[in-house]
Amino acid sequence: MATGEGFLTGEQRKMLKIASQNAENLSSSPKGLSSSPKSPSQLFSEHHLKVPAAGKATNAGIAVRHVRRSHSGKLVRVKKDGAGGKGTWGKLLDTDGESHIDRSDPNYDSGEEPYQLVGATISDPLDDYKKAVVSIIEEYFSTGDVEVAASDLRELGSSEYHLYFIKRLVSMAMDRHDKEKEMASVLLSALYADVISPSQIRDGFVILLESADDLAVDILDAVDILALFIARAVVDDILPPAFLTRAKKTLPESSKGFQVLQTAEKSYLSAPHHAELVERKWGGSTHITVEEVKKKIADLLREYVESGDAVEACRCIRELGVSFFHHEVVKRALVLAMEIRTAEPLILKLLREASEEGLISSSQMAKGFARLAESLDDLALDIPSAKSLFQSLIPKAIAERWLDASFMKSSGDDGQVQAEGEKVKRFKEEVVTIIHEYFLSDDIPELIRSLEDLGMPECNPIFLKKLITLAMDRKNREKEMASVLLSALHIEIFSTDDIANGFVMLLESAEDTALDILDASNELALFLARAVIDDVLAPLNLEEICSKLPPNCSGSETVRMARSLIAARHAGERLLRCWGGGTGWAVEDAKDKILKLLEEYESGGVVGEACQCIRDLGMPFFNHEVVKKALVMAMEKKNDRMLDLLQVCFNEGLITINQMTKGFNRIKDGMDDLALDIPNAEEKFSFYVEYAQKKGWLLAPLGSSVADGTSNAVAGT
Repeated sequence: MATGEGFLTGEQRKMLKIASQNAENLSSSPKGLSSSPKSPSQLFSEHHLKVPAAGKATNAGIAVRHVRRSHSGKLVRVKKDGAGGKGTWGKLLDTDGESHIDRSDPNYDSGEEPYQLVGATISDPLDDYKKAVVSIIEEYFSTGDVEVAASDLRELGSSEYHLYFIKRLVSMAMDRHDKEKEMASVLLSALYADVISPSQIRDGFVILLESADDLAVDILDAVDILALFIARAVVDDILPPAFLTRAKKTLPESSKGFQVLQTAEKSYLSAPHHAELVERKWGGSTHITVEEVKKKIADLLREYVESGDAVEACRCIRELGVSFFHHEVVKRALVLAMEIRTAEPLILKLLREASEEGLISSSQMAKGFARLAESLDDLALDIPSAKSLFQSLIPKAIAERWLDASFMKSSGDDGQVQAEGEKVKRFKEEVVTIIHEYFLSDDIPELIRSLEDLGMPECNPIFLKKLITLAMDRKNREKEMASVLLSALHIEIFSTDDIANGFVMLLESAEDTALDILDASNELALFLARAVIDDVLAPLNLEEICSKLPPNCSGSETVRMARSLIAARHAGERLLRCWGGGTGWAVEDAKDKILKLLEEYESGGVVGEACQCIRDLGMPFFNHEVVKKALVMAMEKKNDRMLDLLQVCFNEGLITINQMTKGFNRIKDGMDDLALDIPNAEEKFSFYVEYAQKKGWLLAPLGSSVADGTSNAVAGT
């Protein structure tokens, strides 16, 4: 035990072993790379541990393993296990303290950095979609560009989320001005069926109704605004009227959504002329009418003539934002130059500068000149020298290079086309006067007499074209009057071919009509569809009309649009009310009035009074309903007094032979259902047919009236 090393602990033995191994490594190193090897005792002694002989320590009270000598030679007491202490290196393989990694160290290894778990948010496709559509909507509200908004939404994809676009668009517009509300409605109509499916439009409004309570917290009049959005969607045909009834069933009666539907139905959709009122509710800021554009053009031109400021005039033209309608600027400017001879130099200067700036394109310039050339005959009534003045303006415009030289030749060709016979030209002038008088008086018999006095039945298609063209550029009242007049003319003096040929002429010139009437295609489609519903045309006639038109032209597209309108649910009722209804009635109201007047007559009323009531209905195209209900009542009551009423109506010309025949045909088509309530209905009907043929009420044979099926469609609505 009393050896030179003395007694060693287990830890010290391990340290001695390590030191011995290091010494062997050093002794085997090449010469010059290390100093002379040290013995294990020397290495060990460098730890400055004094091992006492005979088990006695040199420093009593201090454990040997807790004493070390610092580099300065002083003895210091160290921490337990040799860790730390002033002037010491710390514990062997000490990892308990904090380790600091120096990123500027040349030997820095990023792999030594401690690992840290970082939480990452999982992306939700719906949230991404909602954020993206907000920017699309904001940009649309800023620019008003429907095509860009549609393109952006199409490129965004995720079509399964489009119902949330509906909700976000409407909810954002609800909290803004009327301009944005109108823009939102216009965008919805543009996206309907093309970008967003009808079912998604419907579902979008459903979730809006479900969130109406939340919207009402932020928007005080949310119920009224959302009701107006829904009414506008119904008027714009992007929501069916039945949507309101179906949606009510899914909402609690105490909810704001239910109140929205009630408000839409009672306050907006039940009012007379509701379509026009709803469309104008927000000012129609994006749907400026033709009359408004024309008035603004006339005002800016007159201001320009007074001031002579071409720069300001060009700015005003640019602010109109109707580049497709600049031909109207050209036409009105030229007319003004003819009216005010001293203004001609200013007008020519304005048109030249507008052309040089690219404000008015060469095609719009040529169209303006062409339109004026077509109306020279009418213009000559006010300006006798209009033709010679116009001919003098053309070479000046061509010389200054703001009118294409080819116009000189084309205008000569147009002149030849316009050189019609004096008879036809006189007819056109006369019918314009007749139509204007009709719009003022609403006197159909007088108009028919005036047409018969002209004695030119071969020009009936020209009359129809003129009638609808003039009506399209007027208000809904005149449009309704034109549709009612067509029904009366078809009954009295126009053949189906006359009507069809007139529509062909209209459709062939649809592109030219669109230059004057911005929404000409839609309105012409409504006139066509209304003609079918009124039995003026048969559905088959639409095919014949389409076959006479060039493929892929705007006229063909209008016919396709008319077919879609006719195929829609409740088409009969909706199309009869498309212009607000000249009488302001729904079909059901007309049927109720007819039933009441017949019941009053059957219970002892006077024939003259019944005839006056039928006349007061103001719906000669719907008199086949009078015939049908009179015959059914005669069968039910077993009272042939109704036949006397029909005889008087026929004798007075109140119910025509065509309307009589249509009424009988409707009874014939519904005979199976009628026989369930009236067992001897077929026998009675045969008697009535025989009686009517003897009296000359019916066309022979029965069933030869046009478009019986369409009458049934109207009657069934």
